[in-house]
Parts: sequence; C-alpha cells; structure tokens
Amino acid sequence: MPEKIRTYFCIDMKSFYASVECAERGLNPFESNLVVADLTRGKNALCLAISPRMKALGIKNRCRLSEIPAKVRYEVAPPRMALYIEYAADIYGMYLDFFSPDDIHVYSIDEAFIDATEYLPLYKTDAKTLARRLMNEIATRFHIPSTAGIGTNLYLAKVALDITAKHSKDHIGYLDERLYQKTLWHHRPITDFWQIAAGTARRLQRYGVYDMFGITQMPAETMYKAFGINAELLIDHAWGRESCLIEDIKHYSPKSKSVSFSQILPRDYSFEEAKTVMREMVDHGAQELMRRKVITHKIGIYVGYTGEMFAPTGGSTTMVQTTNLRSFIEPEVIALFEKTTNRQVPIRRIAISFEAVCDEGCEGYDLFTDWEAVEREKSLEHTVLQLKDKLGKNAVMRGFNYYEEATQRERNTFIGGHRAGYDDKRTKS
Repeated sequence: MPEKIRTYFCIDMKSFYASVECAERGLNPFESNLVVADLTRGKNALCLAISPRMKALGIKNRCRLSEIPAKVRYEVAPPRMALYIEYAADIYGMYLDFFSPDDIHVYSIDEAFIDATEYLPLYKTDAKTLARRLMNEIATRFHIPSTAGIGTNLYLAKVALDITAKHSKDHIGYLDERLYQKTLWHHRPITDFWQIAAGTARRLQRYGVYDMFGITQMPAETMYKAFGINAELLIDHAWGRESCLIEDIKHYSPKSKSVSFSQILPRDYSFEEAKTVMREMVDHGAQELMRRKVITHKIGIYVGYTGEMFAPTGGSTTMVQTTNLRSFIEPEVIALFEKTTNRQVPIRRIAISFEAVCDEGCEGYDLFTDWEAVEREKSLEHTVLQLKDKLGKNAVMRGFNYYEEATQRERNTFIGGHRAGYDDKRTKS
C-alpha cells in the first residue's frame, strides 16, 4: 500500500513584533514606517523588528537605529514582550478552533507547523484554500499579516514559506519533492534553505558546492567524512525528503541537555565590568539549575567584542564536582573568564552555558567537601528561591547586583531578554 501523501502548513506572522505594535496603534503595517527598538540602549540599539513597509524600502530587519537612512521617517515602539506573547497565545488559540493540539507544533513565537492532512477532507477543501482561510482569520481577528508554506513534508513546508511564498502574490508557497527539485535545486544562496548556516555553506564551498543540486552530486562517503552524522540530514534535504512527523517532535526527548543564557550589553564594557556581569550570570544560572532540580559539571562561556576586528573568546571548563551551587561554580567560571578574555578590548556580548545537565540525584563532590557547608548553602538558596517566587525576582539580590555596571536587576523585568512592556510612549524620528 503506497504511503499516504501528507499536507503540512508552516505559517509565519510577518514582522510580528512590528505588526503587533501597528495593530495596537490602528496602523497598516504595509503603509506605516515603524521600528521596535529599545531607545534606552542609544542610537546603536538593535531593531527587533521593522514594519513590512520599511522592508520594502530595502532596510534590513535586524539593523541598528543608526543604520536607518536619515531620509526615512519612522515611529519607534519600545518592545513589549508580554504583549507579543499574549498575541501569540491568542493566535495559537485560533488554530485550536480548526486543529487538534496534537497536529500543531509551535516553532517560535511567530511561526507554527500544522499537519493539515486529515482536515482537508473534513473541511471539504484544498490546502491553499484552507491556508488562505487561516491567514484571513489572523488578519481579521488580530490585524496581523501572515505568510504560509505548504509542503508534503515539514521541510518542504518550511522552505515553501522561506523562499517560495516571498515570490507569490497571495503569500502562499507550495512544494512537493518534484517541484522542489525542478524549481529550487539551483537556487542560491544556499543559506536561504532551512538549517543551512553560513558555516555549513563555507564547508560545502570547499567541495565546489553552492546549491542543493550540488549536494546530490557529492559522493555519500565525502559527505559523511565532511559532516559526520549531519550528512544524512543534508542529503535528505537536498532531495526534498524529510521523514520526521509532528508526532515525532512531540515525543522527542534529547539525550543531553544544557541551560544557557546570553545578553548584549547596553554599552561597551571594560574587562572588570564584564566580569561583574559574568558573576551575575553564574548566580542567576545556578539558581535556575536549582529551580529545575538539575546539576552540571561542565560550564562554557562566550565573550564577544565591540566591532568585528577581534574574534570572540571563551571556552569550557570541567569541574570535579557535579552541582548547582554557586560557591563551586563561580570560581571555575571566573578563572576561565580571566584566562581567555582579552582585557584590552571593549566587550559587548556575553554568554554562559551549563552543559551536560542531569537530575540532581546524581550530585557529586570530592573527599574534601564540607558537607555541612553544602547543606547550609542549599537551604539558603532554596529559601531565596521561595522568596523570589513569592515577592518577585528582585526581592533578594546580592551586593554586586547593585554595581553601576550590573544588569541582572533590570533583566529580571525582561521576557526573553527584552523588556516585558512599557507605558504607551510613542516616539517618532
């Protein structure tokens, strides 16, 4: 019996944050110049989103305010992450009017996959008509424009969204394997394709490969030698194949886990100032590990510098202990920071990752550990967590959180690294 042909949707909200801000102001995002950016970060503040009209002017979505041409007049909307999450939840609720949650995979705040296979006969319609109905519902209920990719597998639906829909008047793209091979095998740049990053593209170029067709012509042995196990995914995607189902995604449990945090600093930081922020991130991370009831023995850091003249630095360290206590983690991280960080160059980006995390039942220390001190610290940290849960994240802070360069008190008011909300103060430029 032949395998059933499936129909997947990949639906994306156009310039989501900017479109939400336009909707809140009663503006048409295709006719209004609006930027979502945090003005408190200065003229070089990163634009989290720009309206479709500004994109049509050739302005890049993730530009900085200083990069917007002076002749372009626009309105600045401070980011309101709580509001965007509320809109995203409402849109997901709308999907539930049509589909079971088992057939929906939320890929990001503004993008979702839907397995529409069983719903086409139920609604007695075709794929494009149903996709258009969803897009119209989103526009009518929320005043948010959207695009849709339709494919016979998840990969093709995503590629149809990212590449094909952009050239369609109705903002809907469709791909099956045959059409994909016919129309996109020679599409360039290859980084337009889902899951092919710049590093992968550079490695492919060493073999004279610049498009997906080129991958199909490479010997499998060469591919596996160059990319290891990832070669299987690259080869399948080059042919337009993808065996993963939404059901598989929902049942997936990663073998190894990590907890990570990163931030772009509000200005250029000196070595010592950045070290304060790193101490804050260790403290915040250790508390988050305790909240999740997990522990680690391996920590990695990343430090990015102002401009592009100096490559990022960092590395990882493995501890003797497997723990979530700050008193053990901080000395290791600060030693790594001091060893690897360029002390002469201004710092603008910083990140930390707690790797190979596991259940706190696997906790382990060396023979010289003061067990009474460990239990006292655990008790204290659990009390701190309880106070924060009851009174707010800033209810209990450490002394270094009040240094001028510290960022954690402000970041505790953020959602996803951005401000949760503002009073409705509108700024025009």
